[in-house]
Amino acid sequence: MGSFTVTSSLRGLRACALASVALMLSTPLKAQSSGQKQLPPVTVEAPKQKRNAASRPSRDIVRSSQAERARRAPTAPAQAVGDQGGASRAALGVLSAQQALKEINNTPGGVALVPAEAYRNSTVANTIKDILDYVPGVFAQPKWGDDTRLSIRGSGLSRNFHLRGIQLYMDGIPINTSDGYGDFQEIDPTAYKYVEVYKGGNALQFGANSLGGAINFVTPTGRDAYPNGVSVDFGAFNTKRLQANVGGANGPWDGFVTAATQASDGFRDHSFGSSNKLSANVGYQISPDVETRFYLNANEVRQRIPGSIDRTTALTSPTTPAAINVANDWQRNIDTVRVANKTTIRIEDTKVEFGAFGVDRHLMHPIFQWLDYHYKDYGGFAKVTDDRVIGDYRNRFVAGFNILNGTIDAQQFVNIGGFKGAQTSALLQKPENYSAFAENSLYFLPNVAFVAGTQYLFAVRDQQVNFSTNGDVNGRSTFSLWSPKTGLLWQVDPTWQVFGNISRSAEVPSFGESVSPNFLNPALPNIPFFSIKPQTATTFEVGTRMQRPDYAWEVTLYRSQINDELLCLYSAFGNCNVTNANKTIHQGIEAGAGAAIIRDLFVSGPAPDKIWLNVAYTLNDFRFDNDPVFGNNILPGAPRHFIRAELLYKHPNGIYFGPNFEWVPQAYYVDSANKLITSAYAIWGFKVGVDNGGPFTGYIEARNIANKAYIASASIIDRATPTSPLFEPGTGRAIYAGVRYRW
Repeated sequence: MGSFTVTSSLRGLRACALASVALMLSTPLKAQSSGQKQLPPVTVEAPKQKRNAASRPSRDIVRSSQAERARRAPTAPAQAVGDQGGASRAALGVLSAQQALKEINNTPGGVALVPAEAYRNSTVANTIKDILDYVPGVFAQPKWGDDTRLSIRGSGLSRNFHLRGIQLYMDGIPINTSDGYGDFQEIDPTAYKYVEVYKGGNALQFGANSLGGAINFVTPTGRDAYPNGVSVDFGAFNTKRLQANVGGANGPWDGFVTAATQASDGFRDHSFGSSNKLSANVGYQISPDVETRFYLNANEVRQRIPGSIDRTTALTSPTTPAAINVANDWQRNIDTVRVANKTTIRIEDTKVEFGAFGVDRHLMHPIFQWLDYHYKDYGGFAKVTDDRVIGDYRNRFVAGFNILNGTIDAQQFVNIGGFKGAQTSALLQKPENYSAFAENSLYFLPNVAFVAGTQYLFAVRDQQVNFSTNGDVNGRSTFSLWSPKTGLLWQVDPTWQVFGNISRSAEVPSFGESVSPNFLNPALPNIPFFSIKPQTATTFEVGTRMQRPDYAWEVTLYRSQINDELLCLYSAFGNCNVTNANKTIHQGIEAGAGAAIIRDLFVSGPAPDKIWLNVAYTLNDFRFDNDPVFGNNILPGAPRHFIRAELLYKHPNGIYFGPNFEWVPQAYYVDSANKLITSAYAIWGFKVGVDNGGPFTGYIEARNIANKAYIASASIIDRATPTSPLFEPGTGRAIYAGVRYRW
């Protein structure tokens, strides 16, 4: 599939999104024939009947371990599959939450599945943090607007802007650019039915090759329960959002559209942002065993950037922006359009999936210079899954390939108060990525599988300099990398798994790691981008997960031995230049648990009231390994301990309330020399709401009630001083409320 161009004016895209919202509010999906009646609501139970306490989606352990999260998804009737409503046909190419949980639990390593019910109805759901807050091993802290500091197992610690080390997907289609960097502006937490998290080498099936793994955001189809809905959220800092969705099915056809428009002044000065986001898909079942589905995703994001500030200012005047950000009106504005198709074919015990996609992305980014980047990414994928009994043994085989290529027209200009000045560079960058993978799980015992697999990646990074006053250079790098994996998966009983694996990951540098010759500072090394080597790691992990009616837990221990980690080893003018370290170690503990610690307080019987405790704990131990400069110093950028906890009273009528808190008990370093630290903090909040599994939900949530000034995240550098502008303050006291109606 070749590159293409999608033209859309700012005004046109905004009008399209707003018109879609209005359409959803007023017009349900109609049947194909004008003579047919309007489709009845697609629900899990019979139409217009409220689900009782026993059949509604259980929210007993809110944001608990990944097994419990999936348990809270709606239970299907006998004729349907999973959460795909009462439609006579289930979607073939999009799994229900229950099916997806069963699929992801075939992985002998750290994985998680977060259904929308875990966060959508009880929080403002503004950022990716709201989705992943209770997934242990994930460190997600908003910086401003949608921008977030996201790391899994210490991935991308040296990336002070955008994202590196985790590959993001929407319905299995890459969100990251073809050279590997990612952003969060295209993520709409209101749009998904569930989110899958594959940590580290456990993301092999996506062709993911990074230390952090992959996250896949899955949108509903017209065959899901409650395909129509509208929600309104509002609160602190003039935050407001209107979201609506409409969908349905008619015979072999189904369709779903969701759109949201939102705006917020932001906690800090110079952090106003607004966005319009649209996602849609249309599926057609050629036969009960063949389905094709088309996807459209469009986004318009306008965001001002307050910037990082020094430690003292962050803790005493957290709303203060960086002076240069205000003077030159720093912004990150993005317009994207993504189209894709996926076809699924089922042949007895074998499922084949294949498809293609194209993305047109325009980044308008006045910062230290005015960046005007056009990305045209395209690619394809194919995957076969065969699960059958061979002889007396169950055998599951998965194989496939992925292609992600593109061109980047990267132009930079002098930034004069937020306006373009004279041009400083014009680059044409051409990244290519070809990956193939295979994994086989042989159940040599009825409940024990031996898993072995591998992935091969061939990647190209090519840069042509058409004009530059920045010292950019022509160059081309190629990478050829194998990433094998082996492990064991023991299904102790239907509710309990024990697993272990050894995997290799290989991360190719993006153009964001390109370090131009330091002609402005000859004392620093001259490191052209094509001299940067790929980061490789060998990871050992063991763990266990369990889900039972009144408690659930997961614990994973891992150790990654990394060669050539992409880290900040040199800096100039306050900016970190990323290149390869020698050897480093990332190791830690990921633990999550939820339990009914008290039952039958005021209501007894088959649906009693309960008090649920939910905890997610992450231990990070990241350090240099006998580095010639930094010895065994701790790697900067992530807290050693990170704890999220929640205690909720749940009444069977759907009313819930209770406190939650976030705790970083130990400050962490922001420089490789280990000279400057953040600060320890603890913040707490409270929420109250109603969600009885029916069409109406509502919530009120208070965050950081004590209005504590704290550092949520930090950029890093090699050697910091007390005045280094590296810190992003956390949000102060905030109250949000929202209501949602679905049918």
